[in-house]
Amino acid sequence: MIIGIGQINPTIGDFPGNRKKILDFARKAAEKNVRLLVFPEMAVCGYPPMDLLDHEAFVRENLRSLRILQKELPGDCAVVMGFVDRNPESTGKSLRNASAVLYQGKIIHIQGKSLLPTYDVFDEARYFEAAQSHDPFDFMGEKIGIAICEDLWWERKYSPEEGYTVDPVRELLDKGASLILAPSASPYYGKKILTRLSLISNIGKSSGVPVVYVNMTGGNDSLIFDGNSLATSSEGECIYRGSAFTEELGILNLPEKEHSAPVNLDINIDEEIESALITGIRDYLAKCGFSRVHLGLSGGIDSALVAVLAVKALGPENVHAFALPSRYSSPESEKDARELAENLGISIDTISIEDLFPVYCSVLEPFFKGKDPDLTEENIQARIRGTLMMAYSNKWSSLLLVTGNKSELATGYCTLYGDMCGSLAVIGDLFKTEVYRLSRYINRNGEIIPESILTKPPSAELRHDQKDEDSLPPYELLDEVLRLYVLENHTKEEIVEKGFDPDLVTRILTLVGRAEYKRRQAPPVLKISPRAFGTGRRMPIARKIYEA
Repeated sequence: MIIGIGQINPTIGDFPGNRKKILDFARKAAEKNVRLLVFPEMAVCGYPPMDLLDHEAFVRENLRSLRILQKELPGDCAVVMGFVDRNPESTGKSLRNASAVLYQGKIIHIQGKSLLPTYDVFDEARYFEAAQSHDPFDFMGEKIGIAICEDLWWERKYSPEEGYTVDPVRELLDKGASLILAPSASPYYGKKILTRLSLISNIGKSSGVPVVYVNMTGGNDSLIFDGNSLATSSEGECIYRGSAFTEELGILNLPEKEHSAPVNLDINIDEEIESALITGIRDYLAKCGFSRVHLGLSGGIDSALVAVLAVKALGPENVHAFALPSRYSSPESEKDARELAENLGISIDTISIEDLFPVYCSVLEPFFKGKDPDLTEENIQARIRGTLMMAYSNKWSSLLLVTGNKSELATGYCTLYGDMCGSLAVIGDLFKTEVYRLSRYINRNGEIIPESILTKPPSAELRHDQKDEDSLPPYELLDEVLRLYVLENHTKEEIVEKGFDPDLVTRILTLVGRAEYKRRQAPPVLKISPRAFGTGRRMPIARKIYEA
């Protein structure tokens, strides 16, 4: 059987656009004699629709789209696509996450999703009722089972006590399934493809049944979907890998041919992250109806990296930079910013805040009497810059990109309504050490980011001779503690047992806890790690910081 893998990039709620995409892929697949075409989870409406599911009009339009596709799809190819279904049972929530099989103008099978994730960025149990059974359908001499995304992950435990009690794949196999299809909307994080491959490979090895895993691609808000669709043979060998971060129609002929060329499973993590962030920027703008961005170029590493990624995503003609110097800005930083802009081919303007800063201080002077200059005056400078950049955004319908990194966001080393102003935090899920690593990767074939930016000590330049390490531990230490705490949920005691100084750990964890109110007000952060700040990490603001 010739199977098509419809790796597409839907837009949430764009029912006409998503239908057109599905139809275009289906017609191309029919021309290639594809008999079974598989699209990702919720391909009809886009994923994740979140509280749009509470709107009856959204659900109704999703079902209407399915009926239109039922009539318009090519008749000689069965098409599997994800959609939002009504729950056929009289109890439970009213909706199901489901996939339908459309063939010759009919819906010949519908399979609901059983395992509804509620960890990290997922909250499916909020909206859907779990399917109570899994049944294969007959097609071209095969009994074909559908396991939607999480239904493959039944073995995974998120704590020692927690695990799924239902195994949808085993149920399908027990009922005679000879092929497993896995429509998916699995967000990206580094090397996640290896985890997916291990899951579906184990099915083949233990059951002798091939698996076709079809993943969504593209960006939706903070989430980035990497594609990387997969297929494994009846022996569990990888026989197909789709492209990363792009739409494509893959063709697979099952049963697999013997002695086929091995599939390339090499991963370059820096290349992956770069592609993910470019996808996230591009789709955030396109799906929100914008085409232009701007940012402040300080001459530092963070804004330099964001500028490079923006140009790669949108083209230099759609990226504008501003230098916003003050009395504390060094000539070297201004020179570095202009050199970077020249290397990227982007325009750059200068707006000095030097005249504005004293005005703010003068207005506030009667209320600050008897107080020495401190962090307040530093934050005023950042907020002046934020106000100017947001004014430009309003006037020119240009989105302001936030340039702060994960280390800063974790510790609160950023100014609310200042450098946190903007529409999208591009590198907010990259620790500072990862920012340097990715920047070095970008320069691998020649200098794009000036070397002086990569080698000078990082500084906010909000006071004389300021360095980041005046306020924070060295980034190599800071990032490792943050990784253990934020990504891996280690306690203070466990981190100390790994050899870190107890006072250092206490200081860092205290900073993280106190900065929660800032993160609650931060722009969306593009997610490229297993746990990013945002919907995937939900902490109360008003709490005792017991970890420290």
